[in-house]
Amino acid sequence: MAKYTRGTVTAFSPFDARADAEALRKAMKGLGTDEETVLKILTSRNNAQRQEIASAFKTLFGRDLVDDLKSELTGKFETLMVSLMRPTYIFDAHALKHAIKGAGTNEKVLTEILASRTPEEVRNIKQVYLQEYEANLEDKITGETSGYFQRMLVVLLQANRDPDGRVDDGLVEQDAQVLFRAGELKWGTDEEKFITILGTRSVSHLRRVFDKYMTISGFQIEETIDRETSGDLEKLLLAVVKCIRSVPAYFAETLYYSMKGAGTDDDTLIRVMVSRSEIDLLDIRKELRKNFAKSLHQMIQKDTSGDYRKALLLLCGGDDE
Repeated sequence: MAKYTRGTVTAFSPFDARADAEALRKAMKGLGTDEETVLKILTSRNNAQRQEIASAFKTLFGRDLVDDLKSELTGKFETLMVSLMRPTYIFDAHALKHAIKGAGTNEKVLTEILASRTPEEVRNIKQVYLQEYEANLEDKITGETSGYFQRMLVVLLQANRDPDGRVDDGLVEQDAQVLFRAGELKWGTDEEKFITILGTRSVSHLRRVFDKYMTISGFQIEETIDRETSGDLEKLLLAVVKCIRSVPAYFAETLYYSMKGAGTDDDTLIRVMVSRSEIDLLDIRKELRKNFAKSLHQMIQKDTSGDYRKALLLLCGGDDE
């Protein structure tokens, strides 16, 4: 597991799981709930510490902390607190399960998770999915998707992207030419070439391919994908390209559009804030500032309210104005 150190949430010290469990019980006991205490504790402890608190809570009171949170809290604030309590290792598997459950598939979630996670993370997600839900993730996803979108997801699920190593200039040139011939130079599009190259080559190799592609064609690869493909496949290929270029920039854009314009996509906002809070949220904030001239703190401030807003702002960390 890569060691991530660009998160806004880190281990709290001095940490006392029992004291936290007692404070949470007191905050939720009897009439009314002291939401302030709940959100302050849960946003300032990291995920491993939250699991220790849940365990102490059960030991001391014979109660399930998550069940208590669900019965005492409501709405988006409840969703956020319950998401924070979900063990890190199961977070993505849980999100994917819910994306392919019931009527309709949430392609946005499939795209976001499978385009942005490392091969190691994807292998872990598949294993956890099997353990927790006794089902094969790939089978579930192929059952709910189709066409080239499905094929690209399956390629990403194999988690066999070449590891980063020495980049071969000849192969860079070759891949850039193949993509150019498969798209801009062809009547119709050879989607398979895009899928294979974008789904299997190493990150450092592809960054060079994108530069070479620009030199050969005069277009950014994103422009070609935009013109040559459509629908869910287009969104997935674009997400993969953006993540190859920079994962924090991809999430900065995702957060920006979750709050831009009328209404807020709270599911996306919560998923990204929670899943990246211990990984790269500081970098995401920086990219948001750089690419959209916006501060994440101020966007949240403007777009949300109440305890939900307070908790998101604490996860966000600081203001980049």
